[in-house]
Amino acid sequence: MTQAAVSEVDERVPGRRWTVRLDAAGRGSAAVRISCSRPACADQRLPSAAVGRAAAVAHLKAHLRAAPAPRPGAYCACRADGCHTHLPDTGRQVRAEPWRCGGPVVLAVVTDREGRWWQAMECCSRCAAATPGAKTAATSQATGPRPSEPLSAAAPSTAHFSDRQAAAGTGLPAPRSAPARRRPPQAKIAQRVIPHDLRPVALRDELVELGDLFRAYQQRTEPDLELLADLQERKARAFTTWADVSGIESLRLEARRAEQAAIAARFQHQQRTGGITDSDGPAVSRLLNVPTQGDHARSVLAYVADHSPLPGPEARLLTLMLTLRTAHTGTGNLVGQDLTALGLADPEDLVEKLTGCGWLTLPGTAGDLLASRPENPTQITIPSLVPHEDKAGPFTFGKKMRAKLSGWAQKVISDKKLRKAKATAGTRLLALTLATQTDAAGRLGPGGQGIALHALAAWVPTDSGELQRLVDQLTAADWLVDAALTDTQLTGQLTERVLPLTCPLRA
Repeated sequence: MTQAAVSEVDERVPGRRWTVRLDAAGRGSAAVRISCSRPACADQRLPSAAVGRAAAVAHLKAHLRAAPAPRPGAYCACRADGCHTHLPDTGRQVRAEPWRCGGPVVLAVVTDREGRWWQAMECCSRCAAATPGAKTAATSQATGPRPSEPLSAAAPSTAHFSDRQAAAGTGLPAPRSAPARRRPPQAKIAQRVIPHDLRPVALRDELVELGDLFRAYQQRTEPDLELLADLQERKARAFTTWADVSGIESLRLEARRAEQAAIAARFQHQQRTGGITDSDGPAVSRLLNVPTQGDHARSVLAYVADHSPLPGPEARLLTLMLTLRTAHTGTGNLVGQDLTALGLADPEDLVEKLTGCGWLTLPGTAGDLLASRPENPTQITIPSLVPHEDKAGPFTFGKKMRAKLSGWAQKVISDKKLRKAKATAGTRLLALTLATQTDAAGRLGPGGQGIALHALAAWVPTDSGELQRLVDQLTAADWLVDAALTDTQLTGQLTERVLPLTCPLRA
């Protein structure tokens, strides 16, 4: 009876199998050739591997759609290829408990990891499960006994196996799963994982690029301190923005460390090269000594230029100073001396106008604000600067940076010679603007080529006649030398005395 059962297995129809291959069409060419093992399919030649791969997959899918359902009476097509569920035909005595076929016949699809060939074959479901990466495209409809039932003489037709040798035993192996795919590596910078859903996308791209650049710098055989300082400055800006959008305070601390590292790297570079890299003069100890700080100062000037509620240089200067006091949370403390030091003609009337239009909110009157002293400051609020849950504030710097910028602006407008000359609010506003529009040597404009008048008028709202008077006042106060005002631009250079108050433009 056992021999009859084995003969029945041998007489089963072989499983169908066909293969679609993708090969190079020839040397020195990107073209590829698609071949199919079915005799009726002619070879195809395509211009590239990507196009060929798509055509090969489409060709295989067409065969699968046209092919009849798997035949319940077929034995596994994989048996001749050293399938893990089949024993090799060595003619020797096999193991007592060989791996066995089982389950309904299926149409399985197997491909290599490189995408060079695709194979469809009829086999049992257990062989399909034991083949790494195999996917079942169709299953036969016939029902049969459980695959774990052994072949016996008493029941020769209860189970059919594709092995030529029927061996005793009831143990069944666990199905082999496809190899686990490795997850793509996580993007990191400074041992921090960059979230894949971080927004804005430009910030995530900047962090990913910086991480790659820092890792590339670590592979350098020779240090480049100037390059390292630039990377640290970019990191400081990126981490500050990251802290603002995520609310993680440790990121802000990392940004400050990056700023300090940038300063140290530039100082070391100056020591090695014997001077500063962006000018021929001696090194200058500036109040805002990091380029990102100058960028923040210019961002506040630009914001005030676009959102000033009242016209005129006096209103612009007051708006600027109040914005610097409240830039982080929209609230801040103010005393009367802060207003009287601005050179305003009528500070009380100007404050009343700002509160009247809703731009400024006070707990009392403008007179109370002017009368307040350092021991009892007045808390002011600018509603447009108060951050909301669904929208961040207009500035990306933090609390300590806000105080640094405010202190810098206060030093500029309270310069001793400006106070001695009783400079007007317009003159002080011009001094503050010019301090942010110089090169490292103090020359006005990008590269020392001057400042266009249309740009200057956006920051200092005054006509050309009044602007000439303001320039003359700054020259008399030892702020400007070699100043020349034309119909199109203002050229000149800030004096060495005020260079520590400047924020040089990036080269």
